[in-house]
Amino acid sequence: MSLKGKVIKQIEIKSDCDMFHDLMCHKPHEISNICPGTVQGVELHEGQWGTAGSVICWNYVHDGVQSTGKEIVEPDMANKKIKFTVIEGDLLKLYKSFVITFHVDKFDEYHLVSWTFEYEKMNEAIPAPDSLMDLFTKITRDIEAHHLA
Repeated sequence: MSLKGKVIKQIEIKSDCDMFHDLMCHKPHEISNICPGTVQGVELHEGQWGTAGSVICWNYVHDGVQSTGKEIVEPDMANKKIKFTVIEGDLLKLYKSFVITFHVDKFDEYHLVSWTFEYEKMNEAIPAPDSLMDLFTKITRDIEAHHLA
C-alpha cells in the first residue's frame, strides 16, 4: 500500500469564482470573519498577501481540535490556482508532506472550486485526509453563503 495519496473535491458554486480566488489569494485573513467557528485566524508571517513565497499561518478547528498550519503560498494568477505547501503545524504530525491546491474555473453556466490534497503519510495506519476535505468543503459553502446573502 502506498503512503502517497491524492484527494480531489470539486464544488459547484453559484457565486463568482473570481471573488473566491481573490479571497483565498489576497484576503485569506477575512475568512475568520466569515467562518469564525471553523477558522479563528490567518496571519501573514513573511512577504505580502497574494505573492509567491509568502508564508501564512492558519488557526482552525479540525475534528473538534484546535489546529495550526504554516504554509508557503504559490499563486498562479493566470490559471486561477494557489498552491499551499504546509511547512509546519498539525498536519505534519501525520504526514511527511502535505500540499493543498485551490483552483477556480468558470464554465458557461456554472463555476467550480476545486481542492486537491497531495500528501505522504507517516505510516500506513494514518488515514486519508477525508475529514479535512469535509472541512474545506464546509468552509467553501460558508464563504459562498456569506457572499450570496
